[in-house]
Amino acid sequence: MKVLFLTNEYPPHIYGGAGVHVGYLSRELAKTMPVEVRCFGSQHLEEGNLKVIGFELDTTNFTGPKPLRSAFGAVRRCTDFNTMNIDADLVHCHTWYSHFGGILAKKNYGLPLVITVHSLEPLRPWKREQLAGGYDFSLWVEKTALEMADAIIAVSSATKHDIERLFNVDPARVHVIHNGIDLNQYRRVDSTCALNRYGIDPARPYLLFVGRITRQKGFQHLMRAIQFMDRDFQIVLCAAAPDTPQLAEEMRIAVERAEAQRPGIFWINEMVDQQTACELYSHAAVFVCPSIYEPFGIINLEAMACETAVVASAVGGIKEVVIDGETGFLVPLEQMKESPFEAINPEKFARDITQRVNELMRDRQLRERFGKAGRKRVEENFSWGAIAEKTKKLYETLKS
Repeated sequence: MKVLFLTNEYPPHIYGGAGVHVGYLSRELAKTMPVEVRCFGSQHLEEGNLKVIGFELDTTNFTGPKPLRSAFGAVRRCTDFNTMNIDADLVHCHTWYSHFGGILAKKNYGLPLVITVHSLEPLRPWKREQLAGGYDFSLWVEKTALEMADAIIAVSSATKHDIERLFNVDPARVHVIHNGIDLNQYRRVDSTCALNRYGIDPARPYLLFVGRITRQKGFQHLMRAIQFMDRDFQIVLCAAAPDTPQLAEEMRIAVERAEAQRPGIFWINEMVDQQTACELYSHAAVFVCPSIYEPFGIINLEAMACETAVVASAVGGIKEVVIDGETGFLVPLEQMKESPFEAINPEKFARDITQRVNELMRDRQLRERFGKAGRKRVEENFSWGAIAEKTKKLYETLKS
């Protein structure tokens, strides 16, 4: 049995959890079966059972509004995915950018269609800031693909619930298979080269945030919370890849205001490599994840694998990763029924985050206990080997 992965992101061109997921899962599956990956970019790799082909895009003749280019570019590359002959037994899509390619493969080649849901477009209304009318296309193509898929993989039970609530799908076709992590790559390290490079004092505790500059990751709530935090620890913001220029400017202004209120703030405005991220996690006293929407939250796994205590919002799949009072603290996010991922009271959410951060920063023994428990939980529940095995078993149920 051969599987074809269709995806926007694939290493080394990744900016979010979906790209990390596809990179690790494809390599793990390739240990036991042929895997071909077709992705957006210039990648090219042939290594044993794994073949990766990147599809580049020439946008010089695109004269439509700039926000629509990613939507039209996705359609063009998804078409290119299919005009190159497909000899796989099934197609497995990741993120809405690849869904049109999956629809074409199912209809034209008669292949079973599997979709892993890393996030859901109806629950990300802020994406209209980035995509304009392209957001309406993303809603349509996601709905169409999910409702015709032969199997849907939800990365958490919370995501499965959302899929069944929002789409006309048979619950029997929706399967929960969590994200995973490479336990050898993500582990506590002693080196401080990255800290020294960015001017962070390894001898002083620091709070760490890692994430894209997008509404989903809740950076705006964290920046509001900083004013209430104790002044005796450093704050490291590893935040880059803004959804829009406006969000980039919003982040810049927020950082400047925070720096005027307290010393010891470090903004790393770049997507760091795995080794640097691992070092930042390892030496952080506390990792904070203030997301307002998170189907799984692989970033919390990375911190926990490096034995770092976590303070995270109690939304989506995060509640299946972080155990409140055992591996960290979960902070409730009051939500509006009409718009379930918009905080009713941003001030309260910011103060609640601050309370938990300050509590852990004042209690070294507690955060060390949380850190060790976090590593143990990751080892016992989230290895890529186990996740690949579950995925392969699902594939086998779809054989014609």
